[in-house]
Amino acid sequence: MSIVTMRGHLTDSDIRSLIKAPSEDERAHAAHKICRCIEEAQLSPEERAHAEGIIAIMAQDAAVLVRRALAIALKNSPKLPREIANKLSRDVDSISLPVIMNSPSLTDEDLVAIVRACPPNKQVAVASRETISTTVTGAISTYAVAEAVERALANDNALFDEEGLDTALTRFDGLSSITTAMVYREELPVGVTEKLVSMVTGELFDHLVNNHELPPQIAIDLAMGARERATLDIVEQAGRQRDLPKFVQQLNLNGRLTPSLLMRGLCLGQIDFVEYAMAELGGISHQRMWLLMHDSGPLGLKAAFDRAGLPPRLFPSFRAAIDVYHSIDREGVVRDRITFRKRMLERTLTLFQSVPKDDLDYLLEKLDASGLQAERVAI
Repeated sequence: MSIVTMRGHLTDSDIRSLIKAPSEDERAHAAHKICRCIEEAQLSPEERAHAEGIIAIMAQDAAVLVRRALAIALKNSPKLPREIANKLSRDVDSISLPVIMNSPSLTDEDLVAIVRACPPNKQVAVASRETISTTVTGAISTYAVAEAVERALANDNALFDEEGLDTALTRFDGLSSITTAMVYREELPVGVTEKLVSMVTGELFDHLVNNHELPPQIAIDLAMGARERATLDIVEQAGRQRDLPKFVQQLNLNGRLTPSLLMRGLCLGQIDFVEYAMAELGGISHQRMWLLMHDSGPLGLKAAFDRAGLPPRLFPSFRAAIDVYHSIDREGVVRDRITFRKRMLERTLTLFQSVPKDDLDYLLEKLDASGLQAERVAI
């Protein structure tokens, strides 16, 4: 039965008779059938108003089975009126949770109200939505139970601003499940990462410093310690920096902008880092250094190399690595960072003759790691 047929041949009395059959099962079956019809039909404004009247009648049915049929059938539908979605969100769990978790009809204002006024299971349902705005995650951080906050943190489609993350850290200070979920988010603001560095240890610490952008001085301080290889890779950290010139400047001020570090960065395909580093060492703009380094002629790279004060013995390897980078870039077949790095390492390692043993060991370790990453992605 199409919505047009309903509108043309059913009165409100007919509709009530249809969905208020003698048994709950019959009414629930009718409710589900009508909801599917509403969901699939192309509705004019008049037809939509008619459909909303039908939905409202279902939402008032005394039988849980009928209301659940409505909630399940229209949980993902924008045709579920906001007023009805809110009514269902206050119903029993079997009805409310699917709507809270999925309904696009619920606004941020509605979701915040649920977080502030409803029991923990409904807060968790809000935190489990496919996408969540910073407005809603802020309310979760401020008012929800730990389980809901943890669920939202583990949901990388839940957007958190720095204030929301700070609130969660403050409210649940010392609760390992919260800090763990936060450490394992795909992205964190630098300020939050800085706080977490002093709060976590062991594997969490290693994951934090190897997967998130750190403030420049903290990254450099960690790298200057005895834990550089095991804990922090300064080249990887450079690749995560939003303010790369500042990071490079801090490295130079701390005496960490070494030829070895630049060679490692180049072999890992971190060309932006190498460009800014050489510009810093050479005392020229990044734009001018870029022009020198990527000059197709024989003199530009040598001039850049000499201007940066790098040791002549490294130039053949540096030249070879730049050529490999350009050749892979020209081929244009490598789409992801992991594959690009693996190919860059494989090609450059076959050319090197003058790379120090420590750097060679480091690059071989990175090649092994890139191979494992590529295998995991392929699986």
